[in-house]
Amino acid sequence: MSNPISTGILAYGMSGRVFQGPFISLNPGFDLKAVVERHEKKAHLDLPGIISYDAVDDLINDSSIELVVVNTPPVTHVEYVKKALLAGKHVLVEKPIAITTAEVLALYDLARETGKHLFVFQNRRWDSDFVSLKKVIESGRLGSLIEVHLRFDRYKAALSTKLFKETKGLPGNGLVYDLSPHLIDQAISLFGKPLSFTKTTGIFRQNSEVVDYFHMHLKYPGQLNVFLTSGLLIAQPTPSFVAHGTLGSFQKNRVDVQEAQLENGIWPNDPAYGFEPEGEEGILTTINADGEKQVEIIPSERGNYMHLFDAVHHTLRNNALYPITEEHIAWQMEILVG
Repeated sequence: MSNPISTGILAYGMSGRVFQGPFISLNPGFDLKAVVERHEKKAHLDLPGIISYDAVDDLINDSSIELVVVNTPPVTHVEYVKKALLAGKHVLVEKPIAITTAEVLALYDLARETGKHLFVFQNRRWDSDFVSLKKVIESGRLGSLIEVHLRFDRYKAALSTKLFKETKGLPGNGLVYDLSPHLIDQAISLFGKPLSFTKTTGIFRQNSEVVDYFHMHLKYPGQLNVFLTSGLLIAQPTPSFVAHGTLGSFQKNRVDVQEAQLENGIWPNDPAYGFEPEGEEGILTTINADGEKQVEIIPSERGNYMHLFDAVHHTLRNNALYPITEEHIAWQMEILVG
């Protein structure tokens, strides 16, 4: 593809190695030029010919780089996004983009002032399980929606070795900042801004100093209730995607395979990439005109995070609207910090 977007990634830990590097390097619309590796130099094993800078400023000051991926700890996002924008770069930043709503709005204002685009990395809009739920909802087969549940449960009793996630008083710590941006963004992508919301949080792991459980109740027009829940001590998760409407119900487990595949070296160009294993399909239950219950197995959609990078490319080269808008992120921050 002519005129690819020269791109640099500010960290090559799990995020850069799994969620950004494979997609940018395979997408013909991008030219992955450089990463930052402060300690061990390993990126060349996955990306032959990559430039490995020792410091963030070195990459940001590379005049040949057009797009900078900010995938460092959340507490550093504002600083690095500002640096990149002021250096004349477009920016793709991991969630959460910042810690406060004021910081978010200031970053978008700076992007406008510098004439650059600011993109937020909300890749789970393209999870196979969520895409399957969205397709069923949009089909209208559930009728008028009554309630929708989105869950992101894990069992991780041990504290994370990533101190920015576990340190009390450090901005952006805990499960609310870690996983709720995914669930809030999925709700917003389906239903927009809620009329109101409430939030409950808790700390349950031994010796934990930060929130490791949350439950959010979002109220929408038409009496629709949306519930977002996540916990780190959930031994037996219930279905993570549940929707009840006046004509039927749909439920599905959280089984998107992309992260696990990428961790195991299965890249997006593999024919098996993004397909869930058999037996993990969704279940649609409807009531027909005679009042009889009908149960249908709904094949899963293919997950593919490459769509996010395609969207970034279309915005930068074709002036298309990036699907995760400034308005969406402002609504997300209002719920996240509220």
